[in-house]
Amino acid sequence: MSVILHIESATDGCSVAVSDEGQLVFEKADREGHNNAVSLGVLVDEALALVDSRGLKLDAVAVSEGPGSYTGLRIGVSMAKGICYGRGLKLISVSTLKLLCVQPLLSLDLPDDALLCPMIDARRMEVYSAVYDRALNEVRKIQADIVTPDTYREFLDSHPVWFMGNGAAKCRETINHPNAHFLDDINPEARWMFPLAEQAFNHEEFRDVAYFEPYYLKDFIAVKPKKLV
Repeated sequence: MSVILHIESATDGCSVAVSDEGQLVFEKADREGHNNAVSLGVLVDEALALVDSRGLKLDAVAVSEGPGSYTGLRIGVSMAKGICYGRGLKLISVSTLKLLCVQPLLSLDLPDDALLCPMIDARRMEVYSAVYDRALNEVRKIQADIVTPDTYREFLDSHPVWFMGNGAAKCRETINHPNAHFLDDINPEARWMFPLAEQAFNHEEFRDVAYFEPYYLKDFIAVKPKKLV
């Protein structure tokens, strides 16, 4: 097992957590989102102070990799890289969209054939999303979607689909299908990163501290799907 510092700043606000052998020993969030550069530094300092006061040895830093806010991702990744350089730690990246799925997977009794569609809000009816099964295997890769009633029809016609994230609320009226389920108040939080980060650590899936770059929203081009018949 391992001791991991978790940093999340991909959307509104930021949060920091520390896990020790798969158990949270610290978690704190600032969801105001006014000044992540300052807030994140304060939260990280508190987390590191706790780690040092308990005599824990950090093994890695996990950071939310996006897609997300350009500024937020830069702040979070820069902070994670700085800590990794300063303390000689491994760097782990966690998909922000997969992160959104962790809380529902741990708290809800989903059917075996359930699919999860986390959404990050963009402008107008555009979201950034992916589709996963209950094991978080990628059913459809990350892309930008201009949401219409038919955008996710191919999945909804054969599976119950749970939509979540800050992009899901604006899609309730547009995605009108009996297999569509919407979850409220599901945000990417550092406290939910540890299952994904522990898995990456155990499989030695580390990122190059010097060259790692997150997924910025600008990296995706939205394509309006053809209407299904």
